[in-house]
Amino acid sequence: MQNESTSSPAEDSQTGDSLIGEEYEVEVGPVAHGGHCIARTSEGQVLFVRHTLPGEKVIARITDGDKDSRFLRADAVTIIEPSKDRVEAPCPYAGPGKCGGCDWQHAKPGAQRRLKGEVIAEQLQRLAGLTPEEAGWDGTVMPAEGDKLPKGEVPAWRTRVQYAIDENGRAGLRKHRSHDVEPVEHCMIAAPGVSELGVEKRDWTGMASVEAITATGSNDRQVILTPKPGARLPLVELDKPVSVLRVDERDGGVHRVHGRGFVRERADDRTYRVGSGGFWQVHPQAANTLVRAVMQGLLPRKNDTALDLYCGVGLFAGAIGQRIGEKGAVLGIESGKRAVEDARHNLQDLDRVRIEHGKVEQILPRTGITECDLIVLDPPRAGADKQTVKHLAGLGARRIAYVACDPAALARDLAYFREGGYKVRTLRAFDLFPMTHHVECVAILEPAAKGS
Repeated sequence: MQNESTSSPAEDSQTGDSLIGEEYEVEVGPVAHGGHCIARTSEGQVLFVRHTLPGEKVIARITDGDKDSRFLRADAVTIIEPSKDRVEAPCPYAGPGKCGGCDWQHAKPGAQRRLKGEVIAEQLQRLAGLTPEEAGWDGTVMPAEGDKLPKGEVPAWRTRVQYAIDENGRAGLRKHRSHDVEPVEHCMIAAPGVSELGVEKRDWTGMASVEAITATGSNDRQVILTPKPGARLPLVELDKPVSVLRVDERDGGVHRVHGRGFVRERADDRTYRVGSGGFWQVHPQAANTLVRAVMQGLLPRKNDTALDLYCGVGLFAGAIGQRIGEKGAVLGIESGKRAVEDARHNLQDLDRVRIEHGKVEQILPRTGITECDLIVLDPPRAGADKQTVKHLAGLGARRIAYVACDPAALARDLAYFREGGYKVRTLRAFDLFPMTHHVECVAILEPAAKGS
C-alpha cells in the first residue's frame, strides 16, 4: 500500500550473513518517509528505525537485512535517552513486534504533526526543488476538527477497519511488514461506530478477514467478510444492526448477504451513497475538510468547465457542480465500476455533471477536451503518471487542485506540473490519519506566467 520514496526503505535482496536479531546502540537522526527515523550502525550501515524519535539514543534490534544490504530495518527496543516528545504509548498493542497499524503512538500529538511536516518539506525539496515558502505553505500540519484531546486520549477516527483473523478465529491487526496477526480486544483509533459492533469479541473461524465500516453521515454500519477457501459464512450476530456482505473467492467481487449494499455518507450538504467498491475518506472530518480546502483554492465561478479525475463516488464533482450554475459543466472520470454507479446516482440531480468509467490515462485523451477552467485530481497513493500530468498542463486550467495522501508522489507530480508551466500557489496539510505516518495534502496550482 505504501508508495515509499527513494529516501525510504525499499525491498532489498539479502545476499550476505543475516543480521536479524542483532542489536546496536545508535544515535537517532531525522525522520524519514514511512514512519521511521534514520540512524547508522558503527559500521556505517543505514538503519531505518521504528518506535523511536529524532535525537534519541536507543538500542535498535535488526528486523530485516544482512551485512551486504544497502540499509537495515530495525525496532528501538530500549530507549536510553528519550526525546522530550516521547510519551508512553496509550495503546497496549503498539510497540516492537506488535500491531503495525500505528507508527507514532509513542509521540505527542503535536510532535506527530511536526514529524509529518518535516517529511513533507523534505519530499518537496528533494523531489520538486521547492521550499515551503515557494510552495505557499506555512509548514504546519493541521489537526482535524475534534482531534485535539486531553493527554493520554487517542482520536477514534478510523471509520473503516479491516481485521485479519488468526488461526484460532480471533480478530486482530497485522504486525508491521508481516502476515502475522496481533489479536486485539479493542483498537483505540477505531471510530465509535466500529467499536460498538463488537467484532473483536466474536469467533470468526473460517474467515480470512472481516472489514467493519461505519458511516459518518448516517447510522449505516456494514461488515464485509472474506472467507477462507471452502469455508461457510458464519451467522453474523453483532452488537448493533449491521449489513453483511461477502467477498467471492472466485472472482473477488463483493456480494450482499443481507441489508444494504452501501452506506450513506454526507459532505458539503449532500448525501453520498458509497458501495463496497467505492472510496470514501476514512476520517469522519476528512470529506468536509478536503472539500473546503479544494473549493477555497479553486474558487469556482458560474459557467466554469471542470474535470474531476479519480473522482470516486463524486465528492468533488458534486461540490463543483453545485457552484458553477446551469451553464457550467463537470466531467468526472473513475476506474471503479461500482464507484461510477454510485457517483452517477449521487449526482443525478446535477444535469451538467457527467461521469465516465475507465482509467484516467485512457479516458482523458479520448474525450477530445482541449481546454477547461478547473481541474481536481485525487489519485491513489502512487500519484498521477507523467503523461497524464503533461496532458492536464496542456488544458490551460485557471486553477488545479491536487489532493494527495502521499507526499512523495505529490512532490514528484508537482515537478512534472512545473515542467508543464504550472506553479504551486498554496499547499495545505491535514493530519487525517492520527497515530500513523500518513498525511493528506491539498496543493493549488496556477499557470506560472500568471502575475509574472
